[in-house]
Amino acid sequence: MTQISWKKRWQKRLFYYCCRFPLYVFFAVFYRVRYYGQNNMPENGPVILICNHQSHYDPPLLGVGLRRRLNFLARKSLFRFKPFAWLIDMLDAIPLEIDGIGFAGIKESLKRLKNGEIILIFPEGGRTWDGNIAPFLQGSLTLAQRTKSAILPAAISGCYEAFPRTQKYPKLWGKMRVVYGQPMMYDDFKDMPEEELRQVCEAKVAELYQRVRK
Repeated sequence: MTQISWKKRWQKRLFYYCCRFPLYVFFAVFYRVRYYGQNNMPENGPVILICNHQSHYDPPLLGVGLRRRLNFLARKSLFRFKPFAWLIDMLDAIPLEIDGIGFAGIKESLKRLKNGEIILIFPEGGRTWDGNIAPFLQGSLTLAQRTKSAILPAAISGCYEAFPRTQKYPKLWGKMRVVYGQPMMYDDFKDMPEEELRQVCEAKVAELYQRVRK
């Protein structure tokens, strides 16, 4: 990934915070969004936020609900459309090569976690086709163990109904809910085999999803 100056980085961060209020208004007016468990986010230190993935709305919806700034990954193909590429670049998204190993994206994610930031990861690997949570991919939580980051499970409901991946444009009315669960600190899972950690995290997100749907 190309190195950017501190001036450019702070411009992007200012742009991020300026976008939060209008996005909150948008979600509140059109989708009556409600947030739960926002105080479960650790106040500092590296965090990997994991969540079910329902639509393109998910990253901004999760970011709006948190005081801390959220970093998110974006497929490199999304940077092909110039207006959208400008937007996600200004939001300091991390380009990720889906069809390869993607060392540059992983390296930048590691760097930001080591700087004590938050990275959003969708362990399913893609948006749901039917609203249900797909099995988490193997290796999707490796970054947490490598960087000794906390893991914060979360769940979203309503985004699939508003903007499923089978539709080109979203519906502008609906109801969305977001819940942030209790964090798992590194000491809670440092001795877990990777497969066990994946299963535990998948169960936590599924539990939160059932709760938030009610």
